[in-house]
Amino acid sequence: MEIKVPVLPESVADATIATWHVKTGEAVSRDQVLVDIETDKVVLEVVAQADGVMGEIVHAEGATVLAEQVIGHLNAGATAAAAPVAAAAAPAAASADADDALTPSVRRLIAEKGLDASKIQGSGKNGRVTKEDVEKFLSGAPAAPAAKAAPAAVAAPAAVVGDRSQKRVPMTRLRKTIANRLLEAKNSTAMLTTFNEVNMKPIMELRKQYQDVFEKRHGIRLGFMSFYVKAVTEALKRFPEVNAAIDGDDIVYHNYFDVSIAVSTPRGLVTPVLRDCDKMNLAEIEKAIKELALKGRDGKLSMDDLTGGNFTITNGGVFGSLMSTPIINPPQSAILGMHKIQDRVMVVDGKMEILPMMYLALSYDHRIIDGKESVGFLVTIKELLEDPTRILLDI
Repeated sequence: MEIKVPVLPESVADATIATWHVKTGEAVSRDQVLVDIETDKVVLEVVAQADGVMGEIVHAEGATVLAEQVIGHLNAGATAAAAPVAAAAAPAAASADADDALTPSVRRLIAEKGLDASKIQGSGKNGRVTKEDVEKFLSGAPAAPAAKAAPAAVAAPAAVVGDRSQKRVPMTRLRKTIANRLLEAKNSTAMLTTFNEVNMKPIMELRKQYQDVFEKRHGIRLGFMSFYVKAVTEALKRFPEVNAAIDGDDIVYHNYFDVSIAVSTPRGLVTPVLRDCDKMNLAEIEKAIKELALKGRDGKLSMDDLTGGNFTITNGGVFGSLMSTPIINPPQSAILGMHKIQDRVMVVDGKMEILPMMYLALSYDHRIIDGKESVGFLVTIKELLEDPTRILLDI
């Protein structure tokens, strides 16, 4: 049986073979993941169509391939040769099954660290190994080898003294795409950033008051991102220029509100889209964000998840960023950066108070958005976040 590249998403011309999970002559089972194929946006998994033995691998890792191109062969039903060595085949099959249960990001991390997946205790559903399990295994694993390696280090200290090395790794297709788009945004837009700050105490008190009831009612925790999305959606309604885009010599105004959410994944930063945010409540937004984040972590985002979006929100605060100047996500006209919530001394009604403050940063394309609109947009978000009841009352 021929192993072919799947039909690639629209606008994707070619792809790269990222990882082969089997070797020539290795037994495989039906629906086992054979190879990961990486495009500019997503990772596609190719699975075995039948039980058998892996035949010739036509294109190795790193090769550029086209849609429906033959990249290998599978000898379907080839079990007779494996019968005399059943004892050896059983562990191989078990290892293959275990590898099949891993997500692409976990498999890649295990391969990079040179680990044996069978030795890692899984805490996920049905004992599935997660990225956290691998990191936990890594944090505990080095202790024993270090003790054994000590005598060798003493015996030949000159071999490690002053050792300086470097590692050269090819840039992934996604990282290349990110780099090109960032350069495109910098070179093709008149980008400017304006700042403001917001008192997060009202939202924090609201979350504290209703967190348990909200989670019991909707089955998901109430986070900050849903408030950010609702505030941005309302501000986009009031300032249509921010929800527009330049197409040649035309300005395209969108009458819908699709918001991209920047998500950090093992492969790089991606921006899946929340569609029709004006029609979603807080619980629906929280569930949609969680679903997209999990799909991004597991490499399951589709082209449909990543296509479109009129405005982007990026939250560097989760990594500790206090202030930044985010870069526009083309062809959009603006991006909002949220940052770390930090207690600071503020003057309120002539008195000093310690309040949880957060900086907001709006980067925008000055070709389409003027200073008045950008500042007004940012002030609207500030007012809505500092008084969340405005969102409910539409004022």
